[in-house]
Parts: sequence; structure tokens; C-alpha cells
Amino acid sequence: MSNQPTSSDPRLDQRIAQFENMTAADPDNDMAHFSLGNAYLQAGRGGEAAERFERVIELNPDMSKAYQLAGQAMIDAGWEDKAVDVLERGWRIAATRGDLMVRDGIADKLQSIGRPVPTLSSDDEAEAERLAASGSFICRRTGRPGHPLDAPPFRGPVGEWIGANISAETWRDWIGQGTKVINELRLDFSRDEDQETYDRHMREFLGIDDDLLASLNAG
Repeated sequence: MSNQPTSSDPRLDQRIAQFENMTAADPDNDMAHFSLGNAYLQAGRGGEAAERFERVIELNPDMSKAYQLAGQAMIDAGWEDKAVDVLERGWRIAATRGDLMVRDGIADKLQSIGRPVPTLSSDDEAEAERLAASGSFICRRTGRPGHPLDAPPFRGPVGEWIGANISAETWRDWIGQGTKVINELRLDFSRDEDQETYDRHMREFLGIDDDLLASLNAG
């Protein structure tokens, strides 16, 4: 019998087990570590979530959302000073890359614990101006320059958000990861619950959390 902590949500525990299997099978898959960290965070396992997000940052230092969630997980675990360092680094990356939602979210988190919001150095401001002038498409999922999708991948507000914010390169990565999800979980799309499982994995992979999903559906 496993001695790992469990949540009160069996479906969340199942997702955690699935993501743990994925990270074990592919230790350098930053997206899988991100999804596992997010699931740990939802389960109230802050320390374990922080470790996963730190691994994401090692693999992909430009992913500003990972810094935001790492900071949240560290605060939940009682590691406030460590959280502030991570949040400040994430704020600078988000501000430099033009990821205003993450930047503002980190600022709110720092202020909520009585810490000041950082400012950009002259070098960071120059980098932000360079990226803005270049017209590069910055993927909101990875924080890296890429190519925009030709069109939203499917209809509806989530598809529209993906089309506007996710690079073609990241979407291709999801198609590959999604194939693994289908095969490993033996999903059958004739069943509504299997379609929802697939969709949730997709949202986890692309960084569409429950708050963002609610705002998209409300719009």
C-alpha cells in the first residue's frame, strides 16, 4: 500500500499518478513536470509542487508561469524567503517577455505577503524593447519566441485563446504528448469522461488553469 499523501478527490489522485508516470518515463519533459507540479499544488502538497516547478525552471528558464507557481507552492510550504527570490526572478522574465498576466499575478502575490514589486534593470528594459520592436511571437506557455498558429485549433473560447497565445511549436509538442496520454490511459473518445480527461490534460499542458478557464468561459 502506498504511503504517499492523497487528496479528498480521487480524480486528482489519479491525475497525480498519471503525471508521476510521465515524469518517470521522460525526466527531461518540462511540460510533464509542470503538470505534475500543478496537480500537487491543487492537492495541497506545496513542497512537492515546488520541487517540480524548480525542475521546470531548470529545463526551461524562460517559462515565467513556472516561477509564479513555484513561488505560490513555496509560500504554501512555508518557505517565504525562497519564494520571494523565485517570484522576483519570474516577475523580471514575465515583464521582459511581455507576459503581462503572469507579471501582474506575481506582483499581486508579492504584495499579498508584504514584499515590494521589483523593477526592471536598464538591461531588462532594453531586452523588452528589443522583443517588442522585433514583432516576435512569444508563446505564453513557454516564454520562448515561436510561430503563431495559422488558426485556432478548435472552436470556442479555449481554442481562440490557444490560437492567440500558444505557438505552433508548443501545440505540436502537445499533439505528441496528447498521443501518449491517449495510449497510456487507453482513452476512448466515444465516452464523455474520456474526452474530458484528454481536455484536462491538454489544459494542464498548456497552462490553462481553472481560473483562466472560468474567465474564458465567462467571456
